[in-house]
Amino acid sequence: MPVHQLSDLIRYVRHNSPFYADLYADLPPDVDCLTDLPVVDQSAFWAANTLHGNRVLTAPLDEASVFKTGGTTGAPKFSCYTREEWREFVTAFGHGLVDAGLRPGHRVADLFYAGELYASFLFILDSLSHAPVSSVRLPIGGAAPLETTVPTLRDFAAQIVAGTPTTLCRLAEHLIAAGEQLPSVELLFFGGEALFADQRRLLAGAFPNAEPRSLGYASVDAGLLGRPVPGPDARVHRAFAPHTVVEILDDATDEPIREAGRPGRVVVTQLFRRLMPVIRYPAGDRAEWTDPEAGVFRILGRAEEGVRVGPVSLYSQDAQGAVAAADTEGRVVGMQLVVRRWDGRDGLVLRLATAPGDEDPAGLDVLAKSVVAELEEARPFYPDAVATGFVHPLSVEWVRHRDLTVNQRSGKLVRVIDERPTA
Repeated sequence: MPVHQLSDLIRYVRHNSPFYADLYADLPPDVDCLTDLPVVDQSAFWAANTLHGNRVLTAPLDEASVFKTGGTTGAPKFSCYTREEWREFVTAFGHGLVDAGLRPGHRVADLFYAGELYASFLFILDSLSHAPVSSVRLPIGGAAPLETTVPTLRDFAAQIVAGTPTTLCRLAEHLIAAGEQLPSVELLFFGGEALFADQRRLLAGAFPNAEPRSLGYASVDAGLLGRPVPGPDARVHRAFAPHTVVEILDDATDEPIREAGRPGRVVVTQLFRRLMPVIRYPAGDRAEWTDPEAGVFRILGRAEEGVRVGPVSLYSQDAQGAVAAADTEGRVVGMQLVVRRWDGRDGLVLRLATAPGDEDPAGLDVLAKSVVAELEEARPFYPDAVATGFVHPLSVEWVRHRDLTVNQRSGKLVRVIDERPTA
């Protein structure tokens, strides 16, 4: 049975995964309630989930597909699926594509990215192949030249175009600049990023008959998260039962939130994955229940574990490492990542606090440039995205520690602040 009973999964990982055996060492031998388990610490998880001497996997890496994932920071991280787990993953997600609007015979262009161990292109292609309805699949890829992509879409009269919002908007800009439209497109399946109002306006100019819809909520590390819920709010999804258990936890106490409308961080348990177990793993997003009994929730943005700026994933640990490397005199006493959106693009602001009396503008300017350089070296995708016009350049905002935003209930520093409109 691909979907395991929780109690059986817990026993299995305690016996076969050194990481989970250590994590659960102080628990009774027969735990079968999810909330009795600790939430996984992402940094500890990825420190143990290494290429050599791995302590997370439950078996040797003899049969699996391996994909690159953002993880947290430092060297690239990798997520593993057995053949059976991957089939279960894409089959469940393929059923969700019907909720997004996939209909028999639809001609679907896959503009996600392939190669270099990235999963999105293959994941969408396999999900379409395992969906419960027929389709004509056009595996174009996000890196294909727009000069060849547009004729392919037109020649095949593609009815669905799937990609990240950044890719879809790049395609739309190309069409508009050429004075063209693709009226045959009925649906724009987006994933991997939020879609904003200014982007919708741009897409409407190139695809006059198309409706943008979320194709689903998933990630290569956390796995299945939510299938689309038809309606006006593309942020609303339903948990992939029985494969996945989604929890929304209180920011201050980590207690599960049961009521609708109260934001918290998303934690996920995958009941179909045993090779690389995912049990109470922070997905990196914030959400709120809209219908707790039905497992329906609204995604509110990234949590403090990470943030998506345009097509680039960044993590608070990345910025902390950049500050530590650049700030040899210890002038920075606090830090937050602030994501904003203006002129149709996302931008990341590093809000850095200095101690009272530190009033050397020239020195702070030098330090700011050094911090930005360190972060761009750690996350080269960001300057690449700046060069292609997808995001604004990194910037630094100097403040006092009292100016940093804290959680009103716990007094804890809020590491990531997403000021982008999501309505």
